[in-house]
Amino acid sequence: MIVGVGIDVVPVERFAEALRRTPSLAARLFTVDEQVTDTGGKRTAESLAARFAAKEALAKALGAPVGLRWVDATVLRGADGRPHLQVRGTVQARADDLGVHDLHVSLSHDAGIASAVVIAEG
Repeated sequence: MIVGVGIDVVPVERFAEALRRTPSLAARLFTVDEQVTDTGGKRTAESLAARFAAKEALAKALGAPVGLRWVDATVLRGADGRPHLQVRGTVQARADDLGVHDLHVSLSHDAGIASAVVIAEG
């Protein structure tokens, strides 16, 4: 049963400018695992914007409650190359309250826009 669906879009250049303007922002929004690629390089602005869109979409899928911490959700890439969400803390607690047992995520970026869709399944 679908418990919630969330979608979000992020203008990549605006997001990149926010990261440049506020150097501490990346650490507040992303875990260390999200900030680097599988090969140890720094993620592109497009990739980070898509991950931020996924976190916003996740919050919407969970009813956008107050108090969710951005770093309590991590967008990772599975062995098959597909993105998946790893949750803990405040996000896990909200998912548990709603009876969510599975989260599905899709990311995209094109023409200066990053987007994500999250489906919360219970």
